[in-house]
Amino acid sequence: MQLSHTPAATSAVFDDPNLIGSAGLVPILRLAETAGLGALADERLSVPTDKGANAGAKVSALVAGMVAGADSIEDMALLRHGGMGRVFGRCYAPSTLGSFLRTFTFGHVRQLDAVASRFLTRLAMDTPLVAGVSEVAVVDIDDTIVEVHGYAKQGAGFGYTKVRGLNALIATVSTESCAPVIVAQRLRKGSANSARGAQRLVRDALKTTRTLVRGAGGPGPGRVLVRADSAYYGHPVIGAAVKTGAEVSVTVRLDKRVKAAISAIADDAWTTIEYPRAVFDEDSNTWISSAQVAEVPYVAFTSKKKTQVPGRLVVRRIPDANAEKKKRAGQDGLFELWRHHAFFTTTPEGIADTVAVDKVHRAHAIIEQVHADLKSSALAHLPSGKFTANAAWLVLAVMAFNLTRAAATLTDARRLARATTPTVRRTLVHVPARVATSARRLTLHLPRAWPWQHAWTVLFERVHAPPATIAP
Repeated sequence: MQLSHTPAATSAVFDDPNLIGSAGLVPILRLAETAGLGALADERLSVPTDKGANAGAKVSALVAGMVAGADSIEDMALLRHGGMGRVFGRCYAPSTLGSFLRTFTFGHVRQLDAVASRFLTRLAMDTPLVAGVSEVAVVDIDDTIVEVHGYAKQGAGFGYTKVRGLNALIATVSTESCAPVIVAQRLRKGSANSARGAQRLVRDALKTTRTLVRGAGGPGPGRVLVRADSAYYGHPVIGAAVKTGAEVSVTVRLDKRVKAAISAIADDAWTTIEYPRAVFDEDSNTWISSAQVAEVPYVAFTSKKKTQVPGRLVVRRIPDANAEKKKRAGQDGLFELWRHHAFFTTTPEGIADTVAVDKVHRAHAIIEQVHADLKSSALAHLPSGKFTANAAWLVLAVMAFNLTRAAATLTDARRLARATTPTVRRTLVHVPARVATSARRLTLHLPRAWPWQHAWTVLFERVHAPPATIAP
């Protein structure tokens, strides 16, 4: 590609009042309106003074800005360019939205959590956002550090990554047929332990997940599995999950008791599993791999009778990564050394065998993709110096993430339904348009030959369809 005109024959003028750069906000905000985002915020939020007036419109504006790519309060100015005022109402100035966020207290953040939970539930009723959740729903829990700079951020500190920032704890739910959506979130100070407050977050996440399962109208109650890494291996988190009837799959720390259980596994109890770089041997009809799994019955938290949780200790072992190097150097050992990775699960053996539960547990890494997605979008920055404003920003970022995911599922494009937020934004949101009105009708003139025209049109027609008629 090359320019068709010389520099002397090219000029640019910002003077067209009828252009907008994010026409995809039209169907996406219509979807948010149908799911009741503004009404829920008006009903639930009680932010005081004039700063908290019209809470529903301000929450909708903040979410819309994040969907369009804003990652700071100043970026909310993108809602006020060109013909945006002709297409949308109450396009607030960034200063107004910033004042609104800085008025939040912890109680108002919890109110916004309730809005996010109910908004997700209604999105799931209007879209195939959580398809298959009534069969098996997998809840993943993990935290991430959002890096900040300077000393003005309340709560900023150095955590396990040795990076100054704030700690964002999130919980996602996913199924075999749908990409993860976020069901609970909490912002904590940067030096917080990973498990701090995780018990309450697990309860909130499972409550929302159960609501999604009931809303899906499946034939039965459905299975719910909670996955987490070793930072959450403790009775508060596991006990909270088991108490609600959920199964758990949590990595354990290799303490003396776990090591003793691993040592008791017989040599013939190990099963070779399909693993990266494994080779299938057709003669023996088995996978030739350096990874093996085995399990033993295990009771967690035996120090107190009331806290004991019976289950299975599943162990995956991998040869020492330096074994081949040492062998070539003539330093072959007397016996083979293994590295062990163990996790505790309460999934019944009749539902999934050792190999199956190990494969499911390894898929916990999917939550890292959600962290990366958030950080490439609205969570690239925590824009305020006030902690509660940043906590509210996290909740709004989660609502924008779920709304974008829900819109993508309505396009009938399977690739977009599992795509990252930047991809959805590039294909569905950042579509330029010219606004025209005639006979009280508004028309958006979009670019000809837009590569994702069909997906955009399907989304637009579905959210703007007339309401279904009610039979007499």
